[in-house]
Amino acid sequence: MEKKLLSEAEGYDLLSQYGIPVPEHKIAADANEAVKTAEKIGYPLAMKIVSPQVVHKSDAGGVVIGIKNKDEVKNAFDLIMQSVKEKVPGAEINGIIIEKQMLSGLELIIGGKNDPSFGKVITYGLGGKLVELMKDVSIKVLPIEKDEIEKMIREIKGYSLIRGYRDEPPRDEKALAEIIGKVSKLFYENQKLIEFDINPLILYENGACAVDARIYESDETAKIQKKVEKEISAKIFYPESIAVIGASSDPNKIGYAVFRNLQDFPGKLYAVNPKGNEILRRKIFPSLSSVPGQVDAVVITVPAAIVPEVMEEAGIKGVKLAVVISAGFREIGEEGRNLEDEVLQIAEKHGIRMVGPNCLGIILPHKKINATFDPVSPKPGHLAFISQSGAIITTVVDWSLQEDRGLSAVISVGNQADLGFDEFLKFAGEDKDTRTIILYIEEIRNGREFMKVVKEISNKKHIIAIKSGSSKRGQKAASSHTGSLAGSYEVYIAAFKQAGVISAHSLREAFQIGELLASEDYPKGKRALVISNAGGFAVLASDYAQMYGIEVVELTEKLLDELNTFLTEEWSHENPMDIVGDAQVDRYASVFDLMIRNQDLWDIAFVVAVPSGVLEPKHLAQEIVRFSDHTEKMIVGCLLGGDSMKSGVRVLRDASIPNFSELEEAFDAVGKVLMGGSA
Repeated sequence: MEKKLLSEAEGYDLLSQYGIPVPEHKIAADANEAVKTAEKIGYPLAMKIVSPQVVHKSDAGGVVIGIKNKDEVKNAFDLIMQSVKEKVPGAEINGIIIEKQMLSGLELIIGGKNDPSFGKVITYGLGGKLVELMKDVSIKVLPIEKDEIEKMIREIKGYSLIRGYRDEPPRDEKALAEIIGKVSKLFYENQKLIEFDINPLILYENGACAVDARIYESDETAKIQKKVEKEISAKIFYPESIAVIGASSDPNKIGYAVFRNLQDFPGKLYAVNPKGNEILRRKIFPSLSSVPGQVDAVVITVPAAIVPEVMEEAGIKGVKLAVVISAGFREIGEEGRNLEDEVLQIAEKHGIRMVGPNCLGIILPHKKINATFDPVSPKPGHLAFISQSGAIITTVVDWSLQEDRGLSAVISVGNQADLGFDEFLKFAGEDKDTRTIILYIEEIRNGREFMKVVKEISNKKHIIAIKSGSSKRGQKAASSHTGSLAGSYEVYIAAFKQAGVISAHSLREAFQIGELLASEDYPKGKRALVISNAGGFAVLASDYAQMYGIEVVELTEKLLDELNTFLTEEWSHENPMDIVGDAQVDRYASVFDLMIRNQDLWDIAFVVAVPSGVLEPKHLAQEIVRFSDHTEKMIVGCLLGGDSMKSGVRVLRDASIPNFSELEEAFDAVGKVLMGGSA
C-alpha cells in the first residue's frame, strides 16, 4: 500500500471543505509571484516549502516566518529554495506556499491514525514544538459523540490552559469541540486518509485556526473488518457430559492430566483413545462414536493432524462445544494456518463452537469443571480470568491457592479461531457466579467489535484488563507526531477507558482491583475517611490520597465534637483519623458506629491497623465486616503486617472484603476504580 503526503495547500483545501478554519494562502512558483501574492494577502506572512519529499520542513530550512514586506518575501523565497536543495538533494519542489501568519495563541495538536486493531483513532493534546516531549494527549477510537469530545478536551493535564490559567483569559472551548468533531468526521468518512497531524491548531479567546496540516492518504481504500455475529448461549459452557479425546493412561501425557483434572466433574465423563483400555479405573472408548448417549463437549488433546478427523466425528455425534488443546496450528506458520481453517470449517458445518486451538483449556470451579492440564484447580470465587497466555493462567491459579482467593472461571483463549474475547466476555457477563472479569490481552483482532461487547458487559459487570507490550522497543519510526504519540499500546489503553474497562499494569494490581469491585462495587464519590492506629500511616494516607485523586474529606464540627467524647486527647482531631497506637477494637467500633450514622458525609473508608499488643486482629476484622454490612459505602481493609494479622485478613476474605498489605496499593486501586467508574 503506497501512501502519499498531501501538500499543505491540498491539506488546507480538504480541511476547508469540512468548515475547519485555515489561514489565507496561495502557492507561488517564483519570487515575483510570491511578492504579488504576499501584497494581496497582507503582512505578516509565513512561507513554507511545498515538496512531497520534505516532511519536516523546519529541519530542512523550508520555513520562514514573521515576513513584513516584499523585500523579505524575495529573500525568504531564495533562502528556502537554496536551503532545501542543499539539505534534501533531488527533492521535487512544487513551489512555496505563502500564508497569513496567525497571531500567537494556545498551540494544540489534533491528529489521527489507522490502528491495526481498532481502526481509526483521533488524538488531541498540547501541540507545538514540545508535543512529543510533553506527550499530554487524549486518544479516542472513532466514531465519537459530542459528550466524548467534551471529555477528551478535559482529560489532558494542560486543560487548565484552556480553562484560563492564572491571569490569562479562557480559550474558546466550544470552538475547539466543534473543530475536533469536524476533524473526526473528516477522518472517519474518508477511507483513503490513513494518518494526519494538525500541529499547531491555534486556539484563541474567540475561535481557532489550523496553521499546519500534514495529511497522508493511501492509494487503497481502508477496509473495516466486520465480524460475522454467531449466536452463542452461555449454556454450552455448562455441559452434562464431556469426552476427552486422546485420554491416556500415561501420566506424562496431556491427555492423562486433562482426564485426571475432570474426575470431580458431576456429569458423565468419557475417555476416548483407540490405543487404550482403562484410565483411572474408567473404560477408554476406542472412538467418540462408540460412546453411548449424548456428548455435550469434547476436550481434544490429540496431535494437530488428527484434529480435523476428530472434529468431523464430534459433529456427527452432536457435540456442541470443543476445547482444542492441541497445538500446531496458526502459531507455527502457513501450513498450520491452513489446518486451523480446515478444522474451523468442519466445526462451522456441524454447529460446534470451538475454544482454541493451542490453548490451555477452561476451568469453571463452581461447576467442578477443570478441562485443562494445569496440575491444580482454583477454589470457587467471583473473579473470571480470561487470558491469551496459558503460562500466565497456571501462574494465576497457583497464586490464587497460595492467597486463598477464588475464581469463577478461567479461560485460555488460544488462537481464537472461533470463540474469542467477545464471546467469552458475553459468557462471563451472563454467568451468575461472576462479578468481575479480568482480561490478559496480547492482541485483539477486531477492536471495534471488542469495544461494542465490552460497553454492553461493563454496564453490568466490572472489567479489568492487562495489556502486554507497553515497551517501545522495536517499534518502527512513525511518519507523524500522531503515529509517535498514539502507539499500539496507548491506543489499547485509550480504547479500554472509552469502553469502561479499568487498565491494570500487573496481575497483582488487576486482582486487587478485581476483588475490591467484586466486593464493594463503584463508590458513589471520592470523599474518603481514614481510620488508623498509626500516625505515620495516617500521614502517608494523605499523601497517597492526593497522589491517586482521592479526597480526604474534612470532618464537620459536629463529627469532631462527637469523636472527642470517646477518643483520647492525643488523637489527631482531623481526617485521617489517627486514633493512637493504644487503640483497642472498641475504639475502632465506636468510630465505625458514628460513621454509620453519618453516611451522607463520605463515600470510602480506609481502615488501617498495624500490629499492637492491645489489638486483636480477628475481632477488629469482625467489626470491619459489621461496618461494611451497615453501610452502602466502599470499605477498604488495610491490616498491615505479617503473620500477626493473618487471623484478621482471613475474616475479611471470608466476608469478601478486600485487604491490602501495602497502604499505597490500597489507594492506587481505589484511584483506578474512581477513574474507571467515571470513564
